[in-house]
Amino acid sequence: MSIAIAQFNSKVGDLAGNSLAIEALAEQAHAQGARVLLTPELALTGYPPEDLLLRPAFLQAVEQTLRQLAQRLRRLPGLALVVGHPHVPGNLADERTPSTQRPLRWNAASVLRDGRIEACYGKLELPNYQVFDERRYFTSAGRAVVFDCEGVRLGINICEDAWFEEAPRRARAAGAQVLLVLNASPFHLGKSAEREAVMRRRCRENHMALVFAHGVGGQDELVFDGGSFVLDAAGEPCLRAPQFESCLPLARFDGPRALPGSMAPPACLHQQAWSALVTGTRDYVNKNGFPGVLIGLSGGVDSALVLAIAVDALGADRVHTVMMPSPYTAPISLEDAREMACRLGVRHSELDIGPMFDAFRAALRPLLHAHEGDTTEENLQSRIRGVLLMALSNNTGSMVLTTGNKSEMATGYATLYGDMAGGFAVIKDVRKTLVWELARWRNEQALRAGQPQPIPQRIIERPPSAELRPDQLDQDSLPPYEVLDAILEAYMENDQGLDDLLARGMPAADIQRVLRLLRLAEYKRRQAPPGVRITYRAFGRDWRYPITSSWREDVSTPAAEG
Repeated sequence: MSIAIAQFNSKVGDLAGNSLAIEALAEQAHAQGARVLLTPELALTGYPPEDLLLRPAFLQAVEQTLRQLAQRLRRLPGLALVVGHPHVPGNLADERTPSTQRPLRWNAASVLRDGRIEACYGKLELPNYQVFDERRYFTSAGRAVVFDCEGVRLGINICEDAWFEEAPRRARAAGAQVLLVLNASPFHLGKSAEREAVMRRRCRENHMALVFAHGVGGQDELVFDGGSFVLDAAGEPCLRAPQFESCLPLARFDGPRALPGSMAPPACLHQQAWSALVTGTRDYVNKNGFPGVLIGLSGGVDSALVLAIAVDALGADRVHTVMMPSPYTAPISLEDAREMACRLGVRHSELDIGPMFDAFRAALRPLLHAHEGDTTEENLQSRIRGVLLMALSNNTGSMVLTTGNKSEMATGYATLYGDMAGGFAVIKDVRKTLVWELARWRNEQALRAGQPQPIPQRIIERPPSAELRPDQLDQDSLPPYEVLDAILEAYMENDQGLDDLLARGMPAADIQRVLRLLRLAEYKRRQAPPGVRITYRAFGRDWRYPITSSWREDVSTPAAEG
């Protein structure tokens, strides 16, 4: 027996497109002799459909699309398709549920075979943490569903089910010999190894093989990294699909025993981060129909990294960079921006904002206190650049990519309606220290491939500066990035307390400073564009702190002092 795994890129809300993609994969799987095709979680709708699930018309269209797909697969006799979709038990069109009463709604997987819907499984475990909000939309089900294929009994779980013991145990008790797990597991660094370790425990606890189907692609800030796999009953890997690639791997079984198959090599963390950023950017631009992107190129490492990612994601012909020097822009910034644009072959323009800066200052002079070179003038420069980029966006239809990193977003070292103006924040979840690491890593990959390095070395080595006043450096306003990022990783991403930070030897003054900036910048982050999530906790779906709050967590509190 062979089980094909549909590792593909679905699009939220595109019921017709997703259905046709699944049908094409079913044809290919059938031609290769597969008896089962396993799709990812909610493959028919794309994941996550969010409040589309609250629209009765959407759910009716899902039910209709599912039945039509089942009918079209009649021409593939003997193939069982296990497809993920939302499901309202009963005939949705005949329901008379009052609008004030929450309808019964499952995160489901149906078995389609020979033109019929044979069975429907409803997910038991509904995650409601980090980026997940499934209890808002679904009700728990979990009655075991097991079906036969060539004498082998196949059970079904959906994603979170297999992270806990109960749902796999129910499937085993109902006679399952192989567990099929449909997944939409959002990426973060190190997640693939974590997934496989947990699934290995489920195999050993229940003495059955496991087939893990996972999708690929970006959906707003989430990225799905593929890497589908098969484990035998002892939890040993028998097949592993590549990450961040659409494919149709074929898992082979001798009865319920998983046989060895292809094993994609694991990707290092830098490769994973780069692929996630490229995938998330590509899908956000393409799925939303933008012809290309605009980037304000500064000659600094952040915008350089965003440019390199954009070119890898979209191609040089869809990227336009704009350098907008002010009186404080260093000549080497102009040179480095031109050099990088030339190396990557993108269209590059220069717009001098000096005359506009002077005009704004002259117009405001009667109304403002005379503080030459203060934050007002710094932000004016940034906002002038934002206006110019958005004007070009309006004119061309291309989307502006912002270039702020996670360290800046955390501390508010960014200007609303200035460098934060745009449609997508590519490196919003990349700490500054990782920015440098990824820039060096991308250059190393180019060298190994015998290609020119995309990012000039001087850009990587220069001390970072916003260049909004004479001789400005980031460290004039922020702690050293090594210290800042260590505090962010511990406190913001891993929820460690102040005692933990102090015990690790982090300077109390820097902790106090970073936490204050983190708190004050919340209103900015609420107005920031979405960006690719690559860490365990990003600003966005899984960071929900109030803007207006009197709570203060200080290193001077008794709890922090021990």
